[in-house]
Amino acid sequence: MDAAAQLVYCGIDPLCRSSLPYRGLSSSCSSSSSLKKLRIRRKNGVVRAIATEPKPSESKTTTKPVNGIPKPVNGSSMRMQDVSQEIKRVRAQMEENEDLAILMRGLRGQNLKDSLFADDNIKLRLVEVDESSEFLPLVYDPASISAYWGKRPRAVATRIVQLTSVAGGFLSRLAWDVINKKVKENEVARAIELREIVTSLGPAYIKLGQALSIRPDILSPVAMVELQKLCDKVPSFPDDVAMALIEEELGEPWPNIYSELSPSPIAAASLGQVYKGRLKENGDLVAVKVQRPFVLETVTVDLFIIRNLGLVLRKFPQISIDVVGLVDEWAARFFEELDYVNEGENGTLFAEMMKKDLPQVVVPKTYSKYTSRKVLTTGWIDGEKLSQSTASDVGDLVNVGVICYLKQLLDTGFFHADPHPGNLIRTPDGKLAVLDFGLVTKLTDDQKYGMIEAISHLIHRDYGAIVKDFVKLGFIPDGVNLQPILPVLAKVFDQALEGGGAKNLNFQELASDLAQITFDYPFRIPPYFALIIRAIGVLEGIALVGNSDFAIVDEAYPYIAQRLLTDESPRLRSALRYTIYGKSGVFDAERFIDVMQAFENFITAAKSGGGESLNGRMAELGILQSQTNSIIPFPSSAYQTEQPIQTRAALAFLLSDKGNFFREFLLDEIVKGIDALTREQLVQIMAFLGIGNAIPVFSMVPAAFVPIRPAALVPYVTEEDRIILNNVQKIIQFLAAGTASNQGLEGASVPRVIQELLPVLPGLSAKVLPEILSRLTSRVMARLIRDALL
Repeated sequence: MDAAAQLVYCGIDPLCRSSLPYRGLSSSCSSSSSLKKLRIRRKNGVVRAIATEPKPSESKTTTKPVNGIPKPVNGSSMRMQDVSQEIKRVRAQMEENEDLAILMRGLRGQNLKDSLFADDNIKLRLVEVDESSEFLPLVYDPASISAYWGKRPRAVATRIVQLTSVAGGFLSRLAWDVINKKVKENEVARAIELREIVTSLGPAYIKLGQALSIRPDILSPVAMVELQKLCDKVPSFPDDVAMALIEEELGEPWPNIYSELSPSPIAAASLGQVYKGRLKENGDLVAVKVQRPFVLETVTVDLFIIRNLGLVLRKFPQISIDVVGLVDEWAARFFEELDYVNEGENGTLFAEMMKKDLPQVVVPKTYSKYTSRKVLTTGWIDGEKLSQSTASDVGDLVNVGVICYLKQLLDTGFFHADPHPGNLIRTPDGKLAVLDFGLVTKLTDDQKYGMIEAISHLIHRDYGAIVKDFVKLGFIPDGVNLQPILPVLAKVFDQALEGGGAKNLNFQELASDLAQITFDYPFRIPPYFALIIRAIGVLEGIALVGNSDFAIVDEAYPYIAQRLLTDESPRLRSALRYTIYGKSGVFDAERFIDVMQAFENFITAAKSGGGESLNGRMAELGILQSQTNSIIPFPSSAYQTEQPIQTRAALAFLLSDKGNFFREFLLDEIVKGIDALTREQLVQIMAFLGIGNAIPVFSMVPAAFVPIRPAALVPYVTEEDRIILNNVQKIIQFLAAGTASNQGLEGASVPRVIQELLPVLPGLSAKVLPEILSRLTSRVMARLIRDALL
């Protein structure tokens, strides 16, 4: 997972909401027990950790404070490969802690129970009413729900009796634990009871429990683990009821639509059950999902009861959890899951977004003609769960999955919000199938671009910009004074990423620093970010089974590099410039190489899983086609070819139309390099001719005839020029290495690169040479005027 997510694991919220955001977490990531001395408090639904011991007089740190903000000792930026290695070390440290190891397995989906059918002892309790539900809203509307059930007090009372009969014993035992101070001792037993109760209470409670199971800011690790085991599979309802519902929804008996349908469901869940069939009109194999009767009634009456309970709890200020807010936030998305037409449209839209860039990602086709609000007909996909597959290409498909989810997250903004191992399938032909689009979330441009900008700022350790990014991303409310958080935020990230991993973190000192500000700022984990952590965690969990050295940043940063290089939005172009130049505005060749190497790694990942053979648009970003327009006469045979140019992917991108912006972006550096190289060569020629100092020669010319300083006519090389020349040497060495016939930096060969690029040089010369000559002339003239006259 990324650095922020790893810090979440570590018990340190990267947003500095608290050094201990998880209730029940009793020890730190390291072997020390300093966290056991923390007193846990809550304010406005946020966990607070207060140190009850004085700070140690001395603490080991890897930073030096400047104006209250720690400054890294070893430079102001870091390479992503260093971040990757540090994350692996931090992860290893955390896995030594039992609570954190449980939490990490949970966020990776490794505790999920994904059997196809319910346990034998499960009994589902639904609200069956004789009245029509046509007056219930089809989208979440608390007022309409309240109006409907407010007129039906008997049905509400019946449901309350059901709830209290099931949960009454549990609540009494929990109260007894509190009175006898045995909450921690009986935590596991109570968590198991809670899971069993939630399962029996029906769809609303099952889905709510699953939503809470990925919220470490709300539940303890033990409770999360048990809720992640929630069995969404319940006893199936009668087949004749399902067939009658198909006829009611689609307008004709099922044999008129399907030539065959399995006699019993192949899977049954809380919302519905699935049959395997074949369409009569074309013989296609299909999956037919039929919604369970009385789901809408049961869900809405439960929401009505829970929400009214929340309104009552609001009258007690000592209860900080906003039940009403949590219910409203979750229920709006849950209602979308009840609409199978919406689910089918989501799948179709998702497939459309993926087919050109990632054709190796497949989605079941939706048959809209045979889909309604309660019946969904989609194409049948054969395959095995990616998490259970032993095929040799699982690692490649995980990489494809990372790209797929990052594309949703940072590009389309249309995010598959139910990521668990059962929804990721490896098809027999080696593609990645993504299933179940009932629950999606949409991200704004501020959220999409804000995450990329935050990564750019983190690379350069620009903490002042990072806290502003947190505001844009919804972690911190607008209008708060951000200055007090900067020193603590800097210390958290610097100690986590500078080296040494979790063992070098002084948790107690950080807890004390954080506690000072957490009472002043209502930090929170936005719901969309919890889903992001879960999605990336599931992919990481699958990958780690076959590759213990896997680090999500190794796969995520290449996609981010690709977005920076190819997106035309002003915000991301600004983020690209910042990534290369940083706050100082000085070109960083190492950072340029870092970005381009990541881009090449992205191309490799995009080709996997069949992306290259399927001509995926992302896989073709590193392909350069020949061009024929030129301002320099080239023999036609030198560049006429029907085949793509075989050269390094980074160089091919820079020379292609897709790399226009970045190429323009680099022209100033190219011009500076040519200028500095030319003057260096002139200095060497003068030295060879024995002209050590040419100023006396020019001084012989009377000033009346040449009213300039003679020194302006003498070529010279400054320290800045030497830095530029060093940068140019690094870039040329990088781009000239790893070509079609060579993949190592040590084998850089400029002549070979020129030979490989002959087909494209004519067209490139027409685009680039005039601009280079214009800028070079302007630079030289500006320097001469400055040196001679000013």
